[in-house]
Amino acid sequence: MTDIAVRHRRGIRIGDDFASGAGSYPANETAKYVVSSTLEKADWNNSTVLGPYDPEAVRELKQRTQGIYVSGSATLVRALLADGLVDELHLFLYPVTLGQGQRLFPEGADGQKLALTTCERFEGGVAHLVYGPAAD
Repeated sequence: MTDIAVRHRRGIRIGDDFASGAGSYPANETAKYVVSSTLEKADWNNSTVLGPYDPEAVRELKQRTQGIYVSGSATLVRALLADGLVDELHLFLYPVTLGQGQRLFPEGADGQKLALTTCERFEGGVAHLVYGPAAD
């Protein structure tokens, strides 16, 4: 269970665009913390700008909440993974190949062992895969 969301500057702006016409979008009431080295203020409801990425600030948030949800930023997820701050990794796999785009796990990055804990299939061939840390 999560009770806060940590978003990257670009992700919060995407949320702004999505929520602006939604009114009752459920994330409006969720506390949101924005990681950004350029944004000084987030106008989205219940938002606080954390400033540039700081793993200690995220550790502090993890200690005082039920859980943190992160979406919309491969850059932020990569940093959280590298700093050992991800307890579960939820990936949605769509049956489409683009042949280009940003990688979640870039070439040359340190490998990390993961264990598949849940797999759920949706209509249209979409798969929701949940990974946790693999036992050593």
